Amino acid sequence: MEIAGSTAMWTRPDSGDSPVSYPAPTFSAVRGIFESILWGPAVMVIPTKIEICSPIQFHSYYTNYGGPLRSNDQIRHNNNYQLLATVLIDVCYKLHAVVIPGKDKSQLPDRALLWDERTTSPGHAHQAIFERRLRKGQCFSIPALGWKEFTPSYFGPLREETAVLAALPDIHIPSMLHEVFSCGYDSKVSFTYEQDVVIQNGCLNYKVVVNDD
Repeated sequence: MEIAGSTAMWTRPDSGDSPVSYPAPTFSAVRGIFESILWGPAVMVIPTKIEICSPIQFHSYYTNYGGPLRSNDQIRHNNNYQLLATVLIDVCYKLHAVVIPGKDKSQLPDRALLWDERTTSPGHAHQAIFERRLRKGQCFSIPALGWKEFTPSYFGPLREETAVLAALPDIHIPSMLHEVFSCGYDSKVSFTYEQDVVIQNGCLNYKVVVNDD
């Protein structure tokens, strides 16, 4: 699929209270985009790579934060604080992933189990559902470019006029967030990271192993 928008934020966890974006989306963020269109507890979406189709441009972003991470005194007096972030602007990506059946079905809702039992070819069925929703612009939830307020200007099938920036200089990322919920449906928080990540020829390949057993 392809997704584009005016602003994106792929937060580096090590950037503290003035968050900074990675130059490209994380594995976990791409999974979230796919699952916003094709969500189902019976399957696992596994991103394989992203292709960058617009120049990487960082930009300062300011907003007034009024959420639960304020101090007790700020909440008591209903005071917000100004949050500074370094985001990306005018982004466009081609996203690639595979979908496999979920391994642990012990936590699945009854309706998901019933659908899974009645579907003779769930792989093809999920592909057809995904492609139909993508063509129609339908989704389970609105896709986001990182932060929820950064909604896309386009999400849908790959467009012929969108070209990968193959001439983009190589970008080395010493450590990059990989996943937050690594065990599928209803899993607990478990942060994992990729080391020595390289964006090469405008492409970031995620280090994943797809096991169909």
